[in-house]
Amino acid sequence: MRKHYLDNVRWVTVLAVVLYHVIYMYNGQGIPGVLGKITDAEVQYWDIFQYIVYPWIMPVLFMVSGICSRIYLDSHTHREFLKSRTDRLLVPSTIGLFAFQFIQGYVNTALSGILYNPEIPPVFRIAIFIMSGIGVLWYIQLLWVFSVLLILIRKIEKDRLYNVCKKSGLAVLIALFVPVYGCALILNTPIMVVYRVGLYLAVFLIGYFVLSHDEVIEVLKKYFFLFLAAALATTVAFCTKYFGTVYSDAPVNRSLLYVADAYFTSLAIIGGFARFFDFSTPFTRWMSSRSFGLYVFHYLGISAFAVYVANSGVLPAWAVYVLSLVSGLASGYGLYAVISRIPFYRWAVLGIRGCDIMKRKEIKQ
Repeated sequence: MRKHYLDNVRWVTVLAVVLYHVIYMYNGQGIPGVLGKITDAEVQYWDIFQYIVYPWIMPVLFMVSGICSRIYLDSHTHREFLKSRTDRLLVPSTIGLFAFQFIQGYVNTALSGILYNPEIPPVFRIAIFIMSGIGVLWYIQLLWVFSVLLILIRKIEKDRLYNVCKKSGLAVLIALFVPVYGCALILNTPIMVVYRVGLYLAVFLIGYFVLSHDEVIEVLKKYFFLFLAAALATTVAFCTKYFGTVYSDAPVNRSLLYVADAYFTSLAIIGGFARFFDFSTPFTRWMSSRSFGLYVFHYLGISAFAVYVANSGVLPAWAVYVLSLVSGLASGYGLYAVISRIPFYRWAVLGIRGCDIMKRKEIKQ
């Protein structure tokens, strides 16, 4: 049976990502690459939303991806898995840069000021457009790498570790924080701070080996309120200690409190959704089927609005925030609706082959 709570975790988390990027675009912490502060407030207290969600929004998605990888591999071969992941993840984050995402790169360079630098030759400027178009696609790039590594791991461990992890109880789930914290300290790329290979690979593998077992999910459901308490405690402590600092880079994103918040909040979310939101309705199915498109395209609407409207200073700050959110949702859902129907582009930008469209139509019928 389909695990509907995983679908619900994904689309709800993607909505949180959209709202996060709206707040982030006009943050008052001086984080580069965005428009920045647009109010006269000495302290933008609503910026706290960034600190509440940033530690866990990507770890929980990698955990869910690990779980879903196991579910897929239970009924598909390694070759089918790699082909599916290459189409869905690698193609949009490589070919998609040249087919469409260079537009996002153009807007990103306008935000950073590189676009208007006369010292950069045109040919290099085009290359910057393309590379800057990666944007939010870093997530699917890493996920493709993890998928390839997973096949290598499966060939070595042959489900021995997987079967042992089936017995993971409360103590094990808590203890797993230790290796997660250790992994969070390694394989972190400079400058491009989002590529936290150690942390994200650790939670992806925990999703695959541990959380893919129904028995372990029952433990999360049983002790949901305990994990919720841990999540709330670490979130409050993290926000209290680090509000006003640059939360996305070292040393903050390497701190014990940051990783604890990321790990225990992710477990609380998965346990809570498994316990209370394991259902499907027409609305949740609609949201779930479009969550990938929303993730891929939402930032273009937010960033373009910031460059071409918010930057003019014509609108009041509250209107900028509201319309930025509307723009992000409209670009996410609108571009997905259009591009998913255009041959070649739906494959190059979204990783959707023609046969995938036919399968979806058959399922609906």
